[in-house]
Amino acid sequence: MTTTTFINARLIDPETGTETTGSLTVEAGTIVGRNLAPRGAVVDCDGKCLAPGIVDIGVKIGEPGERHKESFRTAGEAAAAGGVTTMVTRPDTTPTIDTPETLAFVTRRAREVSPVRVHSMAALTKGREGREMVEVGFLLDAGAVAFTDCDNVVTDAKVFSRALVYARSLGALVIAHPQEPVLTRGAAVTSGKFASLRGLPAVSPMAERMGLERDMALVEMTGARYHADNLSAAASLPVLERAKAAGLDVTAGVNIHHLTLNEFDVGDYRTFFKLKPPLRAEEDRVAMVEAVATGLVDVISSMHTPQDEESKRLPYEEAASGAVALETLLPAAMRLVHAGALALPVLWRALSLNPARRFGLPGGTLAEGAPADLVLFDPDVPFVLDRFALRSKSKNTPFDGARLQGRVLGTWVGGERVFG
Repeated sequence: MTTTTFINARLIDPETGTETTGSLTVEAGTIVGRNLAPRGAVVDCDGKCLAPGIVDIGVKIGEPGERHKESFRTAGEAAAAGGVTTMVTRPDTTPTIDTPETLAFVTRRAREVSPVRVHSMAALTKGREGREMVEVGFLLDAGAVAFTDCDNVVTDAKVFSRALVYARSLGALVIAHPQEPVLTRGAAVTSGKFASLRGLPAVSPMAERMGLERDMALVEMTGARYHADNLSAAASLPVLERAKAAGLDVTAGVNIHHLTLNEFDVGDYRTFFKLKPPLRAEEDRVAMVEAVATGLVDVISSMHTPQDEESKRLPYEEAASGAVALETLLPAAMRLVHAGALALPVLWRALSLNPARRFGLPGGTLAEGAPADLVLFDPDVPFVLDRFALRSKSKNTPFDGARLQGRVLGTWVGGERVFG
């Protein structure tokens, strides 16, 4: 049995909401206690932060079909370097993960080459086409942790409601990307003066609210478990608040880019800032940060979406959406801490504890008996990000050349060091 004691650590515990100084002992891959007499290998944290490993939901991997953009090996290495100990991956692959056989393939590939834990979501409808529901029961048996068509909105309310009813009967979690698809189609930025000056096709943030309103009505009708994966607009928050107050089994997440960037960062058509949904107004960004602070928005994720150079080096409206973020998630989130918007335990509640609980995964806590999935990091060390130093195959980050603070010093999965 491998035993390790971490001494002189700032222990960040999102479950108790505390930050304390002390030691943590792990044995055989499990946390066994705090402030015990040191035994086994000793890691001197030198006053740096020790927290549960990040549980990142919505990670895009290029296997199968787009391995040139990202593989399980490169994504796993990037995750470990970013303090992410669990990736929950998306089914928007080629082919779509909509059968037990495809799910078994990606599960096997991840187990073979990734240094971090990987759990896969499956599509909600076959081919993510919104017409025919997948075999939810068989995919659950094969290991799917949730069901989603990603950014393909199921426009047929009857199909979506039937899928929600069936998912509820099996206790399955449904993940949705709320948008009104007709309004959103072809949009590249958020509507407003900036979009008009740039001459770019735009969409109002109300499209997100309209999509969420529809979904909440269907969730109320069916009683399904539901998670909105990528909220970005202040207009959506009252809808979410009402749904939670009504007792619906609903949670929501936000992309780290929508917490730290706004519409003006697009600048002169910089395609690394083209995301889905598009970057919003500063008022929306501030509202989303406040929603995380109060707990209204439950989860912060990277929405890691690798794109190759050819798909980004195009006119803004034609370029692919998305950004890599496994390695930049933690330092970007430190912007919120250094600005005084979020305390570290609150931040880790959204990065680790809440996503672990929502997906029924172990981890997200420093409690005795929890898996020894840990990240040691210095929240203050400054650096300038060089995208070519990222471990992801694709380098499409909006933080290229940005001054950031916060660096991962070590990552452990099941008590075994996988980075640092």
